[in-house]
Amino acid sequence: MNRFSDTASASPLTNPLLMVMVLAAFTSVLNNSMVNVAIPTISTGLNVSPSLSGWVITAFSIVFATGVALYGRVSDSYSFRVTFLSALVIFGIGSLTCALAPSFGWLVAGRAIQAAGAAAIPSLAFGSVARLFAPGKRGVVFGTLSSAIGLGAATGPLIGGLGVSALGWRVLFYGTLSVIAVLFVAAWRFLPDLNAERERQPHRFARLDLPGGLLLALGAAALLFGVTAANHAGLTAPSAWGALAVSATLIGLFAWRIRTAAHPFVPPALFTNLQFLSAAVIALLSQGAFIGGGLFLTPLLLINELGLTAFQTGLVVAPGAFAVALLAPTIGRLSDKFGPRTVLGISLSWLLLGVLFMSSFAVGASPWMVSIALVIASIGYAGVTSPAANAASKALSADIAGVGFGIYQLFFFMGAGTGAAVFGSVLSARQQSAAPAWNPFYDGGAATAAFSDAFLVACIAVLLAMVLLVGLGRSQPLAVEND
Repeated sequence: MNRFSDTASASPLTNPLLMVMVLAAFTSVLNNSMVNVAIPTISTGLNVSPSLSGWVITAFSIVFATGVALYGRVSDSYSFRVTFLSALVIFGIGSLTCALAPSFGWLVAGRAIQAAGAAAIPSLAFGSVARLFAPGKRGVVFGTLSSAIGLGAATGPLIGGLGVSALGWRVLFYGTLSVIAVLFVAAWRFLPDLNAERERQPHRFARLDLPGGLLLALGAAALLFGVTAANHAGLTAPSAWGALAVSATLIGLFAWRIRTAAHPFVPPALFTNLQFLSAAVIALLSQGAFIGGGLFLTPLLLINELGLTAFQTGLVVAPGAFAVALLAPTIGRLSDKFGPRTVLGISLSWLLLGVLFMSSFAVGASPWMVSIALVIASIGYAGVTSPAANAASKALSADIAGVGFGIYQLFFFMGAGTGAAVFGSVLSARQQSAAPAWNPFYDGGAATAAFSDAFLVACIAVLLAMVLLVGLGRSQPLAVEND
């Protein structure tokens, strides 16, 4: 068993492990956020339709969201260092494949390979914090990681817009590859082998429960594919309801497997722990409202309705993302001092205020009003990410930190994918109906009424997250020895 360190520094400037994890978290988010603004250029350059080009994002999202849980479980039983280095190699191979892609199919394949490597970063980064830091010292470290994620989201559109304009879309993947090379050298030099004693146990292969892991990964992938297909083709489309039916079947088999296997992929008690489940679902709902709602709907509003360029859109979005980067460490420290539930209650209120302001006043106004709404929502979102992770960590022992945070991160990233699909479907349906906005405070034109409605639905997700605050602190920490 790994022991908490009383002397581990919470600053990446003096803790090499944290420095590697912070740079890795920044790179994984930057890689995706800068590619988002390059989609129109990629579509033109590879001669594919705009709808088809969306698979550059979808392929990455599906593989990434499902891979985090697998890496988390692997890191509980295998060498943390070797797992991380192997993932960086896969990430690099995917980046090189994208950079050299001769056709759209190769680009999508490269993005899937990228995601297969990048998926290791969130679960291993957050899991290492749960292993190395005592419960009262984790919030500030989670905040630092969240800050790196926010900075990646803030700078991605700007770097992507400049890179594509100056040198073309392929330079984005060459840039990612160069950063991965630096990361690999730093990880080789500084990462500890957290599971060295388990690596020597001859029975570790039998206890991985690969069938259980595959059922979970494939079930989550089918769910994300199904909601994405429903967004594009409607819920009645065979691709949508068929994928959702497959997902329900696979997840049901996964639930049966973890109850019957001698050494299950996930301890069944994890899904009955109210503390962990509440934190995970709060993360899913807030991620869906802010990322799947705000950061997915806002570029559509700014580009399609207000006529802004991709770079101008990045400038509107950037202040909110920088707010996340600046505030997350401080809010993480506050969650250590006052407890995650108190900080989450205040932060979710700010997130609700920002999304409601967007629905009521910003979508029918000028870009600077949209930016203000995003800043308000971002202040709230900055106060959700690290306290929610902190709350989840309180339900995990060091022995299951990897798989626990793998499942937590699965909820977290599924929130963004499903949120984008749900709010995108609301937007499309309301645009087709051409009906007045639901929000009585909306005073904009008919062209943007559908956006007001979509953001109003996002408010419901935040309200549901606030209800789940009652579940925090209601369960004892889960301590299950897997090996």
